[in-house]
Amino acid sequence: MATKTTVAVLGCGLIGASWAALFLRAGHDVRAWDPDPQSLGGFRDRVATPLAQLEQIGTPTTAQGSLHLSADLADALEGARLIQENAPENVPLKQDLYARIEALVADDVIIASSTSAHPWSHLSVGMKHPDRLITAHPFNPPHLVPLVEIFGTDDAVVAWAEAFYSGIGSAPVRLKKEAVGHIANRLASALWREAVHIVAEGIADVEAVDKALVNGPGLRWSVLGAHMAYHLGGGTGGMAGYLDHLGASQEKRWASLGNPSLTPEVREKLVNGVMAEAAGRSIAELEAERDAALIALAKQRLKSD
Repeated sequence: MATKTTVAVLGCGLIGASWAALFLRAGHDVRAWDPDPQSLGGFRDRVATPLAQLEQIGTPTTAQGSLHLSADLADALEGARLIQENAPENVPLKQDLYARIEALVADDVIIASSTSAHPWSHLSVGMKHPDRLITAHPFNPPHLVPLVEIFGTDDAVVAWAEAFYSGIGSAPVRLKKEAVGHIANRLASALWREAVHIVAEGIADVEAVDKALVNGPGLRWSVLGAHMAYHLGGGTGGMAGYLDHLGASQEKRWASLGNPSLTPEVREKLVNGVMAEAAGRSIAELEAERDAALIALAKQRLKSD
């Protein structure tokens, strides 16, 4: 999107910092607010890391936007066209924040919630103008993983948001109806449920499950979605051919999938297994490895484009 926009980032944790870096890199001005003075005070430093990572990926086409920190909500909202809300996953807290926002901004200002699970209908209760609210869930970290899942009830608002997020390099997808966990978290939860079942049943350990995923379907899924992968799996017959010849075997696999419980014994297996896979590396070290790999992929996508 060529038009420079002022974005209010409410909630200055990791997701807020990642969003802010992405907005700034695309040339938009960011006004950040958090009720916690410590979180707000350290925000500029937290934004610096994702900004540096974005610089590694490629040169921006516009000048970087400005970052303004505010301890006052009204000041943070001044001039904002879009409000990216990153408050804790607490519905009453979010609803209270929306009431405060609506008392301070014009009717056409869009509120985009980064909620990872809560549906729009839960968040919008009590709003004067619920049509201005959208759920715009990013995949962590937003500045390196382009997906943004959008749901709203006003087509014009959703269309504007799709164009805006596309303009900063994200990949928006629109939900036709709301769902707990949106799209990607539902898919991820379904996969992890079976991954936990495999460990709980002693079929394989944590590291083996992760290795199988990364070196098998994970590679394919990075370039093809689940449906398209099976379309190609049908050969010249495509999806129809696959369903005709292998649909029954797929249903047999579905029937054998597990529904594990996170009992103390299963939790212990998961914790011990992931610690063994980490092999002494700290969370910070593992995050750095993840981000380096994501940056390499982003560079490759940029070359392909």
